[in-house]
Amino acid sequence: MDIFFLGTGAGIPAKLRNVSSIALKLLDERGSIWLFDCGEATQHQILHTSIKPRRIEKIFITHLHGDHIYGLPGLLSSRSFQGGDTEVTLYGPKGLKEYIEVSLSVSGTHLKYPLKIAEITDGIVLDEKDFKVEARLLEHGIPSYGYRITEKDRPGTLLADKLIEAGIKPGPIYKKMKNGENIELENGRILEAKNFLGPTQKGRIITVLGDTRFCDAAIELAADADLLIHEATLSQGEEKLAYDYFHSTTIQAAQVAHEANASKLCLNHISSRYERQDWGQLVKESQTIFPNTVIAEDFKEIHIPLHKGEEN
Repeated sequence: MDIFFLGTGAGIPAKLRNVSSIALKLLDERGSIWLFDCGEATQHQILHTSIKPRRIEKIFITHLHGDHIYGLPGLLSSRSFQGGDTEVTLYGPKGLKEYIEVSLSVSGTHLKYPLKIAEITDGIVLDEKDFKVEARLLEHGIPSYGYRITEKDRPGTLLADKLIEAGIKPGPIYKKMKNGENIELENGRILEAKNFLGPTQKGRIITVLGDTRFCDAAIELAADADLLIHEATLSQGEEKLAYDYFHSTTIQAAQVAHEANASKLCLNHISSRYERQDWGQLVKESQTIFPNTVIAEDFKEIHIPLHKGEEN
């Protein structure tokens, strides 16, 4: 599981940062990629990466400000010409469906794959075998959501030596055991999977927030997250400006991470007023409250490793 930043700036494209888009690479887990926001020129950013648009399975939109959605019609259209024929589902606030349908209609765009659009409210927006996604409304000038992506716990490592000791030879039965299935042998003996598996592997949690002021919903979404991606549009000392424009500072992002007991914080959605030489200072500000802080950059990748051998 990896997070790849395609655009990390606030408001308008800049030389050093394109506008918002984040790819969650789930290639090992499910052979697909999920996008969070799709600002202008996201598909151009993708051209400089190994990401294949046909692998994009789901797109989660935090809110409908232009710097988070203007890249959607182009990306959806181009995907048809790049071998994408599998279904794509869009999730986002009310108004997303109209925006997409009008954009595709007036441009005469015909997609070659099924497109579903789910307009969301607070609560669970996705619950599948391996992942669950929860959305919560944040505090912004228009409805803006944060997403909590929870990987469901995995069965522990298969203890093959114990199976061999029990007289079970390698074969299909091993796969069933690995998936947590109990097995009935021909002689009627029941093998309980829990007796042949190591400790459960705790699922990973990633929190991706849209634009927001400091708020309780952000803390709740980020509770015990392995990685919290929080906007930090402004620097320390700009709290009034941040409040007036419904944004957060580096310090406020760190406070959320600290109160949520997150493992790692990544500052994102950085104003273009801050040049490259300023980025280190933004990180230092946050680190006064939350030491394990990094800052997003276009084309930066963060790996989120498995929790091996951990009990729930």
